[in-house]
Amino acid sequence: MTYVWLFLGLAILVAGAEFLVRGAVALAELARISPLVIGLTVVAFGTSAPELAVSSVSSLEGDSAIALGNVVGSNIFNVLLILGVSAVIVPLSVSSQLVRLDVPIMIVASIVVWLAAYDGSIERYEGAGMLAAFLFYTGWLIRAGRRESKPLDSLAEPTPKSSWQKLVGNVVLLAIGLGLLVYGAGMLVDSATEIARQFGVSDLVIGLTIVAAGTSLPELATSMVAAIRGQRDIAVGNVVGSNVFNLLMVLAVASVLSSSGVPVSPSVLWFDLAVMVWVALLCWPIFFSHAVVSRGEGIVMLALFLSYNGLLIGDSIHWEYAPAMKTTLVFGIFPTVCVGVSYFAWKHYRLDRPAAEIRP
Repeated sequence: MTYVWLFLGLAILVAGAEFLVRGAVALAELARISPLVIGLTVVAFGTSAPELAVSSVSSLEGDSAIALGNVVGSNIFNVLLILGVSAVIVPLSVSSQLVRLDVPIMIVASIVVWLAAYDGSIERYEGAGMLAAFLFYTGWLIRAGRRESKPLDSLAEPTPKSSWQKLVGNVVLLAIGLGLLVYGAGMLVDSATEIARQFGVSDLVIGLTIVAAGTSLPELATSMVAAIRGQRDIAVGNVVGSNVFNLLMVLAVASVLSSSGVPVSPSVLWFDLAVMVWVALLCWPIFFSHAVVSRGEGIVMLALFLSYNGLLIGDSIHWEYAPAMKTTLVFGIFPTVCVGVSYFAWKHYRLDRPAAEIRP
């Protein structure tokens, strides 16, 4: 019966993603806000609701290992699997705003979390600081989105009653989509966790893999549906916005709710958190190169994702080579991939620059 709930949850998840994307696109058009800003805020925060719920409950119950593993695993999952799969389906165009602002913020937030965890825990005051930064970032995004829409608003005619009816209808559609996503993800997480515990998998590994993947399934479903429907700004903005939300909101709330903060073991600091930082750093050159996430880059992301999760599983079953391979991944493979992608991004920039400079 557990497997039946697993597949039923997946079906509900896909239906919720379809409703969410339809409602978000229509809402962006009616509110005269770019789909990118909608993806970075409404869609990203909505699809990250499962992470917030799981991490908050885990912290209140004193199980911060699942809360931390959920956030770190989700951020790795979001970039390497979600963007990887979406880019393989269709190459993803990347907005210049993401390259200039949002991806650098995601990188800085990832590094700040790693530094906060360096002493062995993320304390309450550090979580409060991250929450303040998140509120400032969100306020700026909404204000910037509205400011960009003002020239259009000034030319617009008074909103007819039918437009208000459409607005309410799309908000309801958005809410239904979010509800189905959260409910479907919950069914998947519960059934998958039950199956994993039957095989003796630890709570930290469950948090880094099954719970992280399950709570990230709304992002996966939403980005895939958005990519297929041609709404690529929502597909990419959803991932970047969700990662910022996970770090500055979800993990911050978990640390504030926990009486002793969120403890971080050395193995998590030097492997899982380090991989999360490398993944964030990898986004910038990939997004910068031609402002497109190509199919080839998507395949590289998927290969890195499989390597990371393979080592998690290998470590959980006490594979003797797992520690050495984890060190190789963090200090060898990820730096090499980042340098290689950065070189090709710089090369493309140099080739494209003369043509850009002669444009009128």
